Amino acid sequence: MPHPALHLAVEIDGDGAHPAAWRRAAHAPGELLTPRRVAKVAAVAENAGFTLVTLDDSVLPPDSAAAGGPAGRLGAVERAAFIAASTSVIGVAPVVGTTYAEPFHVSTRIASLDHVSVGRAGWVVGVEESAGAARAWGRPRVEGEAALRREARDGLRVARDLWDSWEDDAVVRSVATSRYLDGERLHYIDFEGETYRVKGPAIVPRPPQGRPVVLAPAGLVPAELPDIALVEGDSPARLGEAAAASGAPLAFAEIEVALDTPAESAEERIADLGRFAPWETTPGRLRYTGSAQGFAALLEELSALVDGVRLHPLVLDEDLSVLSRLVLPELLVRRVAARPLPGTTLRTTLGLPRPENRFTTAGSATTRSTALTSAATATATQEGTR
Repeated sequence: MPHPALHLAVEIDGDGAHPAAWRRAAHAPGELLTPRRVAKVAAVAENAGFTLVTLDDSVLPPDSAAAGGPAGRLGAVERAAFIAASTSVIGVAPVVGTTYAEPFHVSTRIASLDHVSVGRAGWVVGVEESAGAARAWGRPRVEGEAALRREARDGLRVARDLWDSWEDDAVVRSVATSRYLDGERLHYIDFEGETYRVKGPAIVPRPPQGRPVVLAPAGLVPAELPDIALVEGDSPARLGEAAAASGAPLAFAEIEVALDTPAESAEERIADLGRFAPWETTPGRLRYTGSAQGFAALLEELSALVDGVRLHPLVLDEDLSVLSRLVLPELLVRRVAARPLPGTTLRTTLGLPRPENRFTTAGSATTRSTALTSAATATATQEGTR
């Protein structure tokens, strides 16, 4: 029995996974922080057949700054919105953390992205671990693994509830009756966590996907909350074990990749960049170095163990070209992977069902939420020790 198609995602923040990748980029340094650059990379990924792109982000400068690289970046959600407007089928998932950012605002931004992209938005749940991030936010530092997991968990729960706080048919838009909203289909979420409370409802109608696709590192949040667990392992077997243990609907393997190009081998390219900074190994993460043919074979092997992969190329301009010309075409021919289809949502592409609205399934008449009477009252209040 054939396995479902392997979904391929690629991280496109900056110039690549190597901290000195900017030194081998095919564009002038000044072009990195421009709309033209991000649109070009996303177009290459879409034309190649990738399922989605992700965009890393943080309140602090990129890691490449330590190696003389860019000391700034455009906001991930803003870049994602631009990509959404310049593409048609590829999914777009920015990294957004809720360690310090208000979950109400995060949910609003991701819901807005889903509307802009007509159902192609995702969200990679991020974490801000450093003291510098806390200082930049002007908040007390969230310290310890348990506290970081708590903030990620609560932030994700708030976002999911807020996406459901508008029922699908809450927007009436009836000129004849002068009604824009059905107030009985808007709901307070009344969330109360350890460090803050959120009343709701959202200020954005329910996203086209119901809930945008959520990706999170395995173990960061309870398994029932994300749609995709990002799993690590330094071999296919261990990746398979991590995927099986994740408990999420889908599991994507995190893979760092450096491919041979027509001009140089992957090892030669790594050595060249090593003159400026080392490419540190991420503990437990699989790294592939070598030919396109070998990488295609690895992905075919992984297709029986995981639902997808998220690639972190050494240098985007070099490795994405090889992936587009030699790796993805081979996977498509072998039917290991499949292109996203026009007019489909990211959930549909991934084979995920559109989630039921929890207020609808609970029954609007008996739900604990108090119905609102107008859009003007759709505001949020947050209190706590943040």
